[in-house]
Amino acid sequence: MTENKQQHYAQLAQQVEAIVAGEKDLIANMANISAILYWALENVNWAGFYLVKDQQLVLGPFHGQPACIRIPIGKGVCGTAVSEKSIQLIDDVHQFSGHIACDAASNSEIVLPIVQNKQIIAVLDIDSPDIARFDLEDKQGLSRIVEILQASLCHGDDLEAKEVVK
Repeated sequence: MTENKQQHYAQLAQQVEAIVAGEKDLIANMANISAILYWALENVNWAGFYLVKDQQLVLGPFHGQPACIRIPIGKGVCGTAVSEKSIQLIDDVHQFSGHIACDAASNSEIVLPIVQNKQIIAVLDIDSPDIARFDLEDKQGLSRIVEILQASLCHGDDLEAKEVVK
């Protein structure tokens, strides 16, 4: 990571750790994390979560324009992150087969699965109006934030959460 980006994500991680400390409620933590990321990251137009419910993704806490409420697992960037159990870093969503355009202004996207008890329970989804807005440095920084959220769910034991998503 470049020094500035690394420092920025380190500060965001500290902020997220402080805000979720002692709080076990998933929705409350997701709401605060989505607000932190939306306001702290440059050139993003949506930051939020989708939760796995009844074999689909359902809109959770977010900041940005209204979004798709339900996404089938395996469809779009978010659904693909769940079905493939992997982070999706998409430079140009219009080139992504099966992309679901919830906001026509979005051009790039990163989606990170959230794991509890070795199961994906949600995804963190961040969109940008810029092509190729997200890179490996963002993937590393956001992965740390997801780890902090997962640790808050695992009562401090985040080892099994880290094992599922690489």
